[in-house]
Amino acid sequence: MSDQRLGIWLVGACGGVATAATTGLLALQKNLTRGTGLVSELPLFAHLDLPSWDQFVVGGHEIRDVSLTDEADRLHRESRVLDAKLLDACREDLKAIKQRIRPGTLRNVGETICQLAAETPYQDPIAASDASGQQAVDRLKSDLQEFRQQHRLADVVVVNVASTEASNTAESSTGSSTMGPATWPATWRETQALMDCLPASSLYAIVAFELGMPYINFTPSLGAEPQGLDDLARIQNVCHAGRDGKTGETLLKSVLAPMFTARHLEVLSWVGHNIFGNLDGKVLDNPVNKAAKLQSKDQLLGKIFGYSPETLVSIEHIASLGDWKTAWDHIHFKGFLDTPMTLQLTWHGCDSLLAAPLVLDLVRFTLAAKSRGETGSLTFLSSFFKSPQGIDEHAFAEQYGWLLEWAQQSP
Repeated sequence: MSDQRLGIWLVGACGGVATAATTGLLALQKNLTRGTGLVSELPLFAHLDLPSWDQFVVGGHEIRDVSLTDEADRLHRESRVLDAKLLDACREDLKAIKQRIRPGTLRNVGETICQLAAETPYQDPIAASDASGQQAVDRLKSDLQEFRQQHRLADVVVVNVASTEASNTAESSTGSSTMGPATWPATWRETQALMDCLPASSLYAIVAFELGMPYINFTPSLGAEPQGLDDLARIQNVCHAGRDGKTGETLLKSVLAPMFTARHLEVLSWVGHNIFGNLDGKVLDNPVNKAAKLQSKDQLLGKIFGYSPETLVSIEHIASLGDWKTAWDHIHFKGFLDTPMTLQLTWHGCDSLLAAPLVLDLVRFTLAAKSRGETGSLTFLSSFFKSPQGIDEHAFAEQYGWLLEWAQQSP
């Protein structure tokens, strides 16, 4: 790809994932780290004309008036990640990026996220002042236009890494009722008339599409899932990907579940218990926000097996864990002669540092797809998501195969 400057616009720009991704990008630009954890750095993709790390400029939207350097220091201090020397080398750059972060919108995000914003509010309450969906879109769009023009960016990718919004069937923070993806109209023209019912994640998608920018939804929130928004993306000749980054327990499920199918072992039950202590965990402590996440994590087993074993997924916020997440899975299955057997596994990882490299990968792959003229949902990126848009395949090997096939088709 050419040496033109490119933008990454992070929604939730001071959250754990965004902070880790931004710090990681700076480390890559300064040659302070290797490409471990980055799919796009694998030799299999070396022939692709992917943008270099030096080309990227970061900005974003955030609903809290917090310091990006403070958030990075918190990851180091409370979660014992991010090397102190690396942070010192990136500190001035993080301060500069903070100046490019603008107030986001609280339209239809739910009570919990509104309360979170109220704990560290902007002096000028811009985030809560959007009287309509269109007003929010117009304001957010002007921020992105300024970012693109000021830094002379050839393209910008908008990435949603904000906290999970209240379940799409729940009562919204403005009193209007939002809807699930299947109940939205199929065309942009019809959807536009219902813009006041759309949550913030979808408004950001509209902003991106109307500006011709790709949109990536790394969260379980609605985002660009409604058909009418995919219609808008195609009208604007732009692409998008989502939703809900697949980083830990669900990644393991998508790898292990096909093993049971291939060996003709009947899974009777699969229980997954997740505990973590970061900001996302705090938001997910509210059952209304948790519902969207649980649905995203729990859906794939039945689709892989072709039958529905007994399942239970729990998510609990344990503040002392910081950004570390532990998932314990108990799999009860039936083998030859109907003999009951058990597999147990524990996954322990830093939530933000598992997600951050995938965010950077998705930006690179999405820009490469846009340069090829691809529009609409990028199904070849399904291996990155728990609830991949436009596809119903959840087995990781098959999903990853589509990424490799796409890479091999490179002109």
